[in-house]
Amino acid sequence: MNAAPLARILLRYIAAAMITYGLAPREGAMLIANDPELADLLAIALGAIIAAAAEGYYALAKRFGWRT
Repeated sequence: MNAAPLARILLRYIAAAMITYGLAPREGAMLIANDPELADLLAIALGAIIAAAAEGYYALAKRFGWRT
């Protein structure tokens, strides 16, 4: 699965929220939303978070005797 499209979508929503709440000027938020390096970094972070969640769930399952 390629996480880059999901990362770009998330960046666009984050940029829109930043504009809406006045946390960033429109130009700055658009740079964040359209930055390919930031999208790649977010895709890597999403992959790491998903992997950590899966490993954490596995550890909990082992600890509580659930089926693994």
